[in-house]
Amino acid sequence: MTIAAIENRIAALSPMKRLGAAVVSGMVMGLGQAPLHLLPVAMVGLVAAIYLFSLTDTTRAAAKTGWSVGVGYFLATMFWIMEPFFVDAAATGWMAPFAWVLLAGGLALFWGLGFGVARAAMSGHSAIFGLALSWTLAEALRGYVLTGFPWGLLAYQWVGWGGDQVAAFVGPYGLSALTILICASVVAFGKRTTVAVAIAVIAVIYAGWSAKAPEATDHVVRMVQPNAAQHEKWDPDKTGMFFARSKSLSAQPADPILGAADVVIWPETSVPFLLEHSEIAFEQIARASGAPTVIGIQRRGYTGHRNSMAVVNADGTTGWVYDKHHLVPFGEYIPGGPLAERLGLTGLAQVMTGGYEAGSGAEVFDLGPLGTVLPLICYELIFTQDVAAMPSRPDWILQITNDAWFGDIAGPHQHLAQARMRAIENGLPVVRVANTGISAVIDSRGRIVDQIPMGVADYRDVRLPAARPLTLYARLGDWIIFIMLFTAFGALTIFSRKYD
Repeated sequence: MTIAAIENRIAALSPMKRLGAAVVSGMVMGLGQAPLHLLPVAMVGLVAAIYLFSLTDTTRAAAKTGWSVGVGYFLATMFWIMEPFFVDAAATGWMAPFAWVLLAGGLALFWGLGFGVARAAMSGHSAIFGLALSWTLAEALRGYVLTGFPWGLLAYQWVGWGGDQVAAFVGPYGLSALTILICASVVAFGKRTTVAVAIAVIAVIYAGWSAKAPEATDHVVRMVQPNAAQHEKWDPDKTGMFFARSKSLSAQPADPILGAADVVIWPETSVPFLLEHSEIAFEQIARASGAPTVIGIQRRGYTGHRNSMAVVNADGTTGWVYDKHHLVPFGEYIPGGPLAERLGLTGLAQVMTGGYEAGSGAEVFDLGPLGTVLPLICYELIFTQDVAAMPSRPDWILQITNDAWFGDIAGPHQHLAQARMRAIENGLPVVRVANTGISAVIDSRGRIVDQIPMGVADYRDVRLPAARPLTLYARLGDWIIFIMLFTAFGALTIFSRKYD
C-alpha cells in the first residue's frame, strides 16, 4: 500500500475513528522513550499525529486530536506511575489505574491546548509548522505549571542517538521543537522532503556519535547501590540489614588500577536514622569508607522533616547538608497543607509523621579535590529550571535517588535518560546513585561511562569525567528559547493570515 493510499484511508475515517487513530499515533510515539528508544518508529507516530492535525478544520477538532495523541503517548510512557501504589497494595493498590489514566488525561490537556492554539491562529502549511511552536510552548507550560512535571519530553527520544548533542545548543524544549518541525516538513512537503530530512537526520546522528569524548579526571568516585526493595526499605526488621550492606560495599578493597576512592556515594534515604541522632552511624560509615561519604538521610525541619543529602567526613563528623527543595506533590507532600493534614491525607513517600518540608533552594558545595558539586535529590534533576538555579557553575552534578518506587520496566530508565540530557545541556558530568538502580557515571556528552544495573547490590569505582566548556544552552537558558518560539509563532500567525 502506498503512502498516498494510507493518507486517503485516514482522511476517509469518521471523526471518532480519527481520534482513535490519534491515540494510536501517540502510543507509537511513546516507543521512542526509554527503555526502548525506538526513535525511527516514534517519528512515524509523530508524522501521523501531525497529519491528523492537518485534517482538522476547527479549533475544537484540533484540540480533541491533540488531547487524544497525548492520552496515547502518556498512557504508553507513564504506566510506571502505578508502581508506587502497589508498594502497599492492600491499602492503595486500587488507586493505581485511576492515577495512570487521570495523569495521562491531565498531561494530555497541554497537548490539546497546543494543537488548538495552532489551528485557531493559522491555516494551511503555516498551521502545520505553527503546531511545532505552540506544541513546544504547551510543553513548557507543563514543565512549570503547578510545580511542573516535564517528564517524557519529545527531546528525550534522541538520547543515545547522537541528535541528543543538539541539546547543548537549544536545550530540551528547543530540541523538541526541532523534532516536531522535522516531521512537520514531511507532512507539508511530501516524499522529496522525506528523503532530504532523512539524510539530514542521519548526518546529525553521525556527528553526535563521532563527537570527541571528554577526558577523565584523576579523581575516583565509588557508587554504592544497596538494592533495598521499596516494600522492605523501611521494615524495622530489615533496615539494619540494608545499612550493613551499604557499609560492607563501602569497605570493599580499592580498585588496584584506579586506587582508593576520593568519595563514596550512597543513595537517597539510605541511612535509616534522623541526622540529629546518627553520630554512632556516622562513625561506622567513616570507618567503612575511609573517605568522605555522601549519604541520603532525613532530618528535622521547622514544621516537618526534610529529605536531605549530607557529607560524612573521614573522621565521622558531618560536613555540608543539602535539603531537597522541589518536593513531589502527592508523594512527599499533599497539596492543601493544613487542611490535607486534618483530613489525614499523606504523601506516598512520607515515612515520617508531619510530611516533608522543602529546603531553601539550589546550592553548590565544595568537595575538596573533587571540585564543586551541584547536589540534586531524586526528581529535582528532571527540571531544567532547578539545574539552572545553581548559584555558580559546579564541576559536576550529583543526583541521589530512590527509583525503587517506580519498578524496573520504564521509570528508572526514563529517569536515567533525563540525567544524560542534563549532562549534555550543561556540559557537566553527572553521577547518579540509585537505591535499586540504575546507578551511573555519565560524561559531559551524556554517555554512560559505567553503571550498576537494576536490581543488583553492588558498587563501582569510576574516574570522574571532566567538564566541557560552558554550553550555549547553559548561557541562554529556557527563557530565551521560549521567547524565540513565541516570537516565531507570532510572526508565522501574521504571515498565515496575510497569505494563506
